[in-house]
Amino acid sequence: MQLAPAVTLVATTPRDNAFLVAGDDGLTLVDVGWAKAPHTLLAAVADVGRRPADIRRVVLTHAHPDHVQGAAELRRRTGARILVHHADAPWLTAGRVPPEGRSGAAGRLLDRLPKLHWTPFEPDATLTDGDVVDAGLRVLHTPGHSPGHIVLLHEPSGTLLAGDALFHRGGRLALGPAALAAAPGTRAAALARIPETVTAVGFAHGVPLTGADTAHFHRWLAALPGAAQA
Repeated sequence: MQLAPAVTLVATTPRDNAFLVAGDDGLTLVDVGWAKAPHTLLAAVADVGRRPADIRRVVLTHAHPDHVQGAAELRRRTGARILVHHADAPWLTAGRVPPEGRSGAAGRLLDRLPKLHWTPFEPDATLTDGDVVDAGLRVLHTPGHSPGHIVLLHEPSGTLLAGDALFHRGGRLALGPAALAAAPGTRAAALARIPETVTAVGFAHGVPLTGADTAHFHRWLAALPGAAQA
């Protein structure tokens, strides 16, 4: 699904999305997904007439298994560089979310399951707030779901790639379960970084909002305590 001329949504499972962004030197992939996701992603790349090597970089919105488990394999198959916010980089090398990465006992219990771990790997570079990667993707640090969670604003089109900063399921926007977040109390204030100029929103989990439907996102954000937009 096209969110903008240069931004394509790829569903890696019925519940999980990644995004391909076309730029000056090839493609930037935002998030990967579970261990089996590289096969689906590379098929999507072929469908748009591109080659695996055209994926030049992978930007991870945060280091949770449903976003990073397939990242090392995709890098092996494409040569893409992996970028993540510096606060989440230690989680990649640990191969799992640490106990302090979840605020609730249920989240910490889930992270003990081997199927939620991944083969440890090092990122090729780390990101910080305000960085711009190829294709005009600006990094906005939105901590709370994880310490290094970021959203990405595709400035040429006004498209926001929201990661897990918020979810859109069943027609409802929400912050997601507090037990699965590192610091749930900081999430709303972090969303104040999102500008009112956003014209489309892609979610890691849920149906995107485009065109006139994006007004629903802005109304919801304006009503969220502590999250008045910039």
